[in-house]
Amino acid sequence: MSALPILYSFRRCPYAMRARLAVAVSGTQVELREVKLASKPTEMLAASPKGTVPVLVLSDGSVIDESLDVMRWALSLSDPEHWLKRTDESLIARNDGPFKHDLDRYKYPDRHGSDALSHRASSVAFLGELDTRLAANGQLCDAAPGLTDMAIMPFVRQFAAVDPAWFAEQPLPHLKHWLTAHLGSPLFAAVMTKFVPWKLGNPPVFFSA
Repeated sequence: MSALPILYSFRRCPYAMRARLAVAVSGTQVELREVKLASKPTEMLAASPKGTVPVLVLSDGSVIDESLDVMRWALSLSDPEHWLKRTDESLIARNDGPFKHDLDRYKYPDRHGSDALSHRASSVAFLGELDTRLAANGQLCDAAPGLTDMAIMPFVRQFAAVDPAWFAEQPLPHLKHWLTAHLGSPLFAAVMTKFVPWKLGNPPVFFSA
């Protein structure tokens, strides 16, 4: 067992992305094992048979395999920017539930047998609500970013990337400004560093802010 917690992750997965954001901002060092989703390492599957990222294996062998729980774990150790104070569980649940449902069927219509444009249309109300909240505060819960922003932003990023030209035309000025600012931040750049997929025997990669 590593002396450090081990984080199995895939940088472009929004669930893994938000976990990495929280780990990075907390300054907590972990051993990062970048995963190729088409060839998941047996060590990750042994720790979490459901086979999704992120998977955090703590030094005592216990496992955290839900992204929000990884975020809370990291921030419970150190929360220098007070993200936990800016948490809206209801808004995050709507992001992870109805919005993610529509996002998957918009992005992968062939996989789901879905009408992509119908699911895109049903996402607009949620995005509009985010835009309204951002108009009032600049961030989703306050003037400063919090857990809510970082839990939701990777999914908005994924949505915007499906059809960037269409997204650019939408009347969501505050949402687009918020997204652009977070994507251009040093924190986001740090968590999006590209690593070679991990294999047993590779030198460890240490990850923190």
